Amino acid sequence: MTRHDLLHDRAAVAGLVRTIGDAAARLGRPATFMEVCGTHTHAVAGAGLRRMLPAGIRLVSGPGCPVCVTPVGYLDRALALAARPVTALCTFGDLMRVPSSTVTLEQARAEGRDVRVVYSPRDALAVAQGTDRQVVFLAVGFETTTPTIAAVLAEAETSGTPNFQILPGNKLIPPAMLALVDDPNLEVDGFLLPGHVSVLAGWEAFRFLAEEHGVPGAVVGFAPTDILRGVLELLEQNASGRCAIVNLYESVVSPRGNPTAAALVDRFFEPTNDSWRGFGEIPGSGLALRPEWAHRDASRIPVDLPPAREPAGCRCGDVLRGLIDPPQCPLFDAGCSPATPVGACMVSSEGTCSAWFRHERWGAA
Repeated sequence: MTRHDLLHDRAAVAGLVRTIGDAAARLGRPATFMEVCGTHTHAVAGAGLRRMLPAGIRLVSGPGCPVCVTPVGYLDRALALAARPVTALCTFGDLMRVPSSTVTLEQARAEGRDVRVVYSPRDALAVAQGTDRQVVFLAVGFETTTPTIAAVLAEAETSGTPNFQILPGNKLIPPAMLALVDDPNLEVDGFLLPGHVSVLAGWEAFRFLAEEHGVPGAVVGFAPTDILRGVLELLEQNASGRCAIVNLYESVVSPRGNPTAAALVDRFFEPTNDSWRGFGEIPGSGLALRPEWAHRDASRIPVDLPPAREPAGCRCGDVLRGLIDPPQCPLFDAGCSPATPVGACMVSSEGTCSAWFRHERWGAA
């Protein structure tokens, strides 16, 4: 970015902040908006946008981090699979330090388990093609990662790689948002909707929020100006009594998303009830492998599991539901930090606690 671009961006931010102040004055009451994307969470924190907003206008974070919402039971099952001498476990790095009911994947690897960090599902397939072990890829993510996993499953079938499986853990954002608006403890006046997920799912996937539940939403990009335009849109809708889902990321988001990716996902996966950290089971929020792909499904391998146990004192679940800000957790910056994380929200690079610790803890009440 050139100096001219930087000055222009700062001027645009300042102008939007002034306009937001005017809109907040017209609204005449406090308002709370929630972002449901981990990238948005870190963009808001990194740019200091919360401190720029007028008094009474609050941004809270929701379940936008796939690693964070992955429940303890999933990690317990992954560790049980890793304990099998015939198994090599492949995972993205963010999962390595997430606590299970016993140890982390990182600790299990230190104890001699075959746990490998990969950067894509295709890397895990390459591991399978180079070993006689049963390779299990931990398939964690939202709509954005599922097509790549489906593509690798198709490649495993075409290449005839029998020792490649996944542990299904992908989740769908719209059902989680339905759980949010149905929560009587959460008061939200609008949603900043996830740009990346909307590229795949399409912005119309969120129409139910406005049409059935009376909560407006704005699909936004990731620059500070994009996020502030979303805040302004939500304020203006609240002030005028309108309620709609507005796409402010038109350069990449369409009404119905990516039909080619959707067809590939539908070939291998079907919706299922799934458990989310902080929420419990959410109907239709997970993706299970279809029965014809049972030979690729590591969740069918019988293993002994311990009783699921969250880290003592950790309130990551309440953070994910937008009920508290990270500093309200008694462990925040008091034994729980990115260097010594206790909960998933501090471990993940997309976690809300991590964002607050790195950028906002000095301004926390």
